Amino acid sequence: MAWFALSIGNAAPSAPPVFVLNSLEANVSVIDPVAWTETMRIPTGKEPHHLYLTPDEKSLIVANALGDTLTFLNPRTAEVQRTVRGIVDPYHLRFTPDMKWLITAANRLNHVDFYRWDGKEPTLVQRVATSRTPSHMWIDSRSATVYVTMQDSDELVAMDIATQTIKWRTKTGVMPADVYGSGDDRRLFIGLTGGDGVEVFDISGREPRSIKKIPTGNGAHAFRAAGDGRHLYVSNRVANTISKIDMTTQEVVANYPVPGGPDCMDVSADGRWIYVSSRWARKLSVVDTQAGKVVRQVAVGKSPHGVWTLQHAPR
Repeated sequence: MAWFALSIGNAAPSAPPVFVLNSLEANVSVIDPVAWTETMRIPTGKEPHHLYLTPDEKSLIVANALGDTLTFLNPRTAEVQRTVRGIVDPYHLRFTPDMKWLITAANRLNHVDFYRWDGKEPTLVQRVATSRTPSHMWIDSRSATVYVTMQDSDELVAMDIATQTIKWRTKTGVMPADVYGSGDDRRLFIGLTGGDGVEVFDISGREPRSIKKIPTGNGAHAFRAAGDGRHLYVSNRVANTISKIDMTTQEVVANYPVPGGPDCMDVSADGRWIYVSSRWARKLSVVDTQAGKVVRQVAVGKSPHGVWTLQHAPR
């Protein structure tokens, strides 16, 4: 694949870039985080939605859902490394912590795929049929269980990774999207995009239990850890806000206004800045968490979704 530069030329950025996926343009905007300008756009497959770093940190994988491909980028230079084809509908993706598995959620085809990962190539081992519209995933710290939200059947499904089988399923609130697990593997936080908050599940026992609903704002959608081990950000896409949740007390401790349908996020290494795709405004918005507001925006492509940078807070 070719890549092409925009207005400021081909000079390498002084810091690793911020990547923004433009889902309706089949490309990636590369943002210089010092000058805060878009330096280039990289063509990908159709409908790139999410992205993930390989365990060796040498490649950033862009999952192209309608392209049935994975695009590998250099996370430091934005150079295109290669394209892996034949990955069916990779809407969302995650590696297990033990680096043995790459798991993808086929959002439009209602299945989850388990790929063995040898450090270079994914090899399909099992395809597991699910309920309607598998959306986002979380994997526990032991690489034992993957939790998958079912966007259009309002469910949370747990799968055993070793056997690639469904362990249990439970009902959730309306239109569950992103899911985030606490560090002790005892709680799951689920953004209810069809509602106005985050649902908390206790998964420490034999059966999952819904224990609390945290009001955040309409269209609660995507999560990103604040980096301190205690706080979690959630984007409220309809309310045009980002809420900061204390995972210990399970309460909202701060809210930040973000226009244009805030969606996916990343957080700077020092925890001060939130980089968020404003989905309906075609912008990357930068939130100063100390000032409590958006301090800059960068124009990107149509329907920006996933956001990622190498210099990020612990997740």
